[in-house]
Parts: sequence; structure tokens; C-alpha cells
Amino acid sequence: MRLFDTARGGVFPLEVGPTVTMYSCGITPYDSAHLGHAFVYLAFDVLQRRLRDAGHDTRCVRNVTDVDDDILRKAREVGVHYLDLAAREMAKFDRDMSTLNLLPVYSEPRATSAIPEILSIVEESFAKGVAYEVDGYVYFEVAKFPRFGQVSHESRESMIQLAAIHGGFPDDPRKRDPLDFILWQPSQSDEPAWDSRWGAGRPGWHIECSALSLRELGETLDVHGGGRDLAFPHHECEAAQSESVTGAPFVKTWMHIGLVGLDGTKMSKSLGNLVFVGDLARDADAAAVRLALLNHHYRHDWEWRHEDLTTAVSRLSTWRSSQSFSRTNDVLEAVRAALDDDLDTPTALHHIDDAAQSGYNVTSAATLLGITL
Repeated sequence: MRLFDTARGGVFPLEVGPTVTMYSCGITPYDSAHLGHAFVYLAFDVLQRRLRDAGHDTRCVRNVTDVDDDILRKAREVGVHYLDLAAREMAKFDRDMSTLNLLPVYSEPRATSAIPEILSIVEESFAKGVAYEVDGYVYFEVAKFPRFGQVSHESRESMIQLAAIHGGFPDDPRKRDPLDFILWQPSQSDEPAWDSRWGAGRPGWHIECSALSLRELGETLDVHGGGRDLAFPHHECEAAQSESVTGAPFVKTWMHIGLVGLDGTKMSKSLGNLVFVGDLARDADAAAVRLALLNHHYRHDWEWRHEDLTTAVSRLSTWRSSQSFSRTNDVLEAVRAALDDDLDTPTALHHIDDAAQSGYNVTSAATLLGITL
């Protein structure tokens, strides 16, 4: 199998052992997960299915960010406890992922479960000389990590702009450098707080994934990723703090998934231009919803159109009609080859279309893609 690695900027062989470790950045459950989220987790699902088909064991961890600025702000707005808000939205998320027939993940740990590990990483960051504290805020000093930028390859100017967009507060006067990022911060009076030697507080955004991935899967991950918009700052900061502490490579292959748009703009909770799996599944077979997503290559940005679902419904009907055929051909091998070529699901679908239309049974090929006929 060959996958595109963001850090190296090209498609390279996926060199893995019998067990493949994977970490997919999960949701912050302050609102319903949308189609863009589903597209990310579907890509990791297809990757797992092909690796298992090839004889590997897979361990995919998908975290839950149940404490950060967004969820605390939303909980304050609606007047509920932040963990109650998280539980409500996670129930919806789990239902949608089940609707899409996603494989169960190896584990789905919450950020709040890793406070001891997070504090340990912060302590070790001081020991390694890459952290400093001001007024109870602990920062990672990017100047002490020469490889900062190794994942996203963004320019310094672009990094500062992206940090501002994604809550990095480059204008924070306490920072030595605008790109320094928070490891630990004081909690407001109505926010959860944990004791630390820098005062009662809570973790920054990036450090939770370093702590959880190290705890669940070890120092070096075979595959790590999420939406393309996470490459900077989230994944860049993860790599810097993790490698500074462990001294080991953090990730072998960075897998980033394209963004899904609607009406000309990326789907976003803040904009409200969202499409939900549950809504689509009320209008069509859940397998057709999965097919509609698989018709787009995981690395490309694309825009949702209702015609995607109409096409998928027709395609599913054709595939299901092939169950009455006794003849089989090499379509399963063709699908395997397409998936091994950077998870080329659109080509895989076309191979199955051709076989079904030619009178061949495509059940096994569809199953590899997670489609039950």
C-alpha cells in the first residue's frame, strides 16, 4: 500500500509491521458532528479494512476532546455542565458512525482521562528546556525545536495567520514568540481545574493528543491524521512537543483528509452550513450515504450536492442486483489495487460498477469497502 504523507509531500510505501497503529483526531463534542467529520473517519475506516484484509492487525485510536475553549464556551452559553454536553453530542456521534458502518475503534479516550499524563509531559518539557511559565500559563518554546514546520511546511507568516484563526493567540503578550503555544493554562472561575505546580488549571488543545497517543499506542505512530485543516497548528504542535519529550519520531505517515464544503464554503459549525449523516440516512439507505462519500478521494476537497446521494442510491441498486449472478471475476483484486494506490476509492467504485453491469457478483468487493449488499 502507498499513501500520501503530508510531511514528505508525496505518495510513499506504507511500511508497517503485523500491527498497525493509527491515531485519528476525534471530535470536540459541543455540537453535532457533520459530513466533514464523517468523511475523515470513513477514510480511516477504509484504511483499516484494507490493512485487515491484507492480514494486519489494526489499532486505531480516536480521541474525544471533552475539555477545551469551544466546549466550555458552548456549555456556558446553554447552561449545562460541559461533560453533560459532551455526553449528549457523543451519543449522536456514535449513532452516526454506526449508521455509516464504521468499524469500532481500538479505543476512544477522552482528554479528561489523561490529565496525569498531560502533566507528566509538561514536567518533562521543562526538563528538556522547551517550556516556560508566565503567570500560570505554560508555553512550548518553538525556537527550541528547530524542526518546527516539518509537518505542514507553512511559512512563518502563514503559521501566524493560521494560529490566529485557530485560537493560538499569536498576540498574547506573555509569549516569547507569537508561535509559542499553550501546554497548560489557568482555569476561569466557572471552568474545570486540576491542580498543578503552576496553579489550578487545564490543558492546552494540542497536548491532549500527544498524551493520549503516547499512552494508548506508544512513542511512534504508523499513521496519524485528521482533516487537512489540522496540519497546522494542531499536528505541527503535537509533533514538536512529542518529539521534544521522547526523542523519537512521532509519526511515520501523516494522513490528511480533504475538507467538505456546502454552498461554496467549507462546512463549519460556526457558519452553520452543515449536512448531517442522520438526516441523509432518513432520506436514503445508510449504505448509499457511505457510497456517496466514498465517491470522493479522501485527499481532495469537495462540495456536497444532493445529486451525490441520488447517484449513490442508483449505484447501490445496481450492485445489489448483482447478488443474483453466480459468476465472479477479478473485481476484488482490482478494488484492492485501487485502495493500495493511496486509497483511491472512486476508482474502486468504478471497478465494481463495471463488474456489476457486466453480470458479475460484486458482493465480496463491496464488503471490502464496508458496503453490505
